[in-house]
Amino acid sequence: MTSIPMATRETGLKLLEDFVPRMGRRYANGRNFDHGPGRHDAVSQLSPFVRRRLVTEAELVGAAIAAHGPEDAEKFIEEVFWRGYFKGWLERRPSVWTAYVAGLSADLAALEGDRRLRRRVSDAQEGRTGLACFDAWAQELTETGYLHNHARMWFASIWIFTLGLPWRLGADFFYRHLLDGDAASNTLGWRWVAGLHTRGKPYPAQAWNIATFTGQRFTPRESDLAEVTHGLEAQEPDGLPPAQSLRSVVAPEHGRPTALLFTDEDCRLEDFDLAGLDIRACATLAASPLRSPLPVSDAVIRFEAAALADAAARAGLAAHALQADAPDNLVAWAERAGVSQIATPYVTQGPLHDWLAQAAPLLAARGITLREFQRDWDRLIWPHASAGFFKVKQQIPQILERVRCL
Repeated sequence: MTSIPMATRETGLKLLEDFVPRMGRRYANGRNFDHGPGRHDAVSQLSPFVRRRLVTEAELVGAAIAAHGPEDAEKFIEEVFWRGYFKGWLERRPSVWTAYVAGLSADLAALEGDRRLRRRVSDAQEGRTGLACFDAWAQELTETGYLHNHARMWFASIWIFTLGLPWRLGADFFYRHLLDGDAASNTLGWRWVAGLHTRGKPYPAQAWNIATFTGQRFTPRESDLAEVTHGLEAQEPDGLPPAQSLRSVVAPEHGRPTALLFTDEDCRLEDFDLAGLDIRACATLAASPLRSPLPVSDAVIRFEAAALADAAARAGLAAHALQADAPDNLVAWAERAGVSQIATPYVTQGPLHDWLAQAAPLLAARGITLREFQRDWDRLIWPHASAGFFKVKQQIPQILERVRCL
């Protein structure tokens, strides 16, 4: 079993330093190859750290440009921007997340009443389908909390089209086990494979592609895999909802009694202007179990706990440990601290956002407001995430200039 790295900024920066020489043409030429557990040397494997901003996107891109220049690092830079694109896209279409949550609930209910489907889903999740590549990826995911991005696409395609399983159950399986699990990237990645994100353009897992990009580790037959001629767009006949305006962000107000809230949305509160805040209390909020109605992997929960502890320690603050269970507990903590605002980095669409939305009116009833810091990185990308990635890609030079990566 491949060991899981320590969830600290120090570890993330060391991984970044080690990967810098490979961020240029080596990454562009080798990034699609899945060499298997313990051999993912062509990709950074920094995503669990970036997902929690123990290492930021701007730091990644800045290091790549400094070492290789914007042209040779172009492909790496684009891949970093995909995460921001997906987050912005879901921010502008929050109903897609709401529909995913409702659809997953319905799929889980159907699973309870269908013994044959339960067996098929269990076989897929435990790597007992008889398809060697798929079974190996299922085991790697559950053992390591990681899958190469190309393997994620193959896996999702086989789950949906070859095995004929509900796509949301597959997305939930990923979300429960991926250390870098992110509501936007995970949900929209599965929708993209299913032909729901880019309408009518599903991603087919093909035998030749798997054999080539696993270095012949796996050589499925074409007959092992479904021929994908259309996606699941018929399941959403009304198409995509129109893009909405981004929600307004209310920044923390200086001079007010303030509680700082650390979540794994962003573990670098020290990047924000805290000097003018009257900080009375600090807490970490463990929210990984919110990812699914089903049990979330222990590795994900431990990684989040370590990341939050590291974040509070670096900020030099003694933090109270909260769990995202009953929202009343957050309210009670804030009341005991005697604060009138809770300050936290922006929380994007996903389970934590939904939980805080439940807490907000309870806080407001006691005169406590929830306020957010927002990074320039997000603020500059998200307005362009209204359609396909190309609109964001066109803006990359201007965005990098404004966040001082060039």
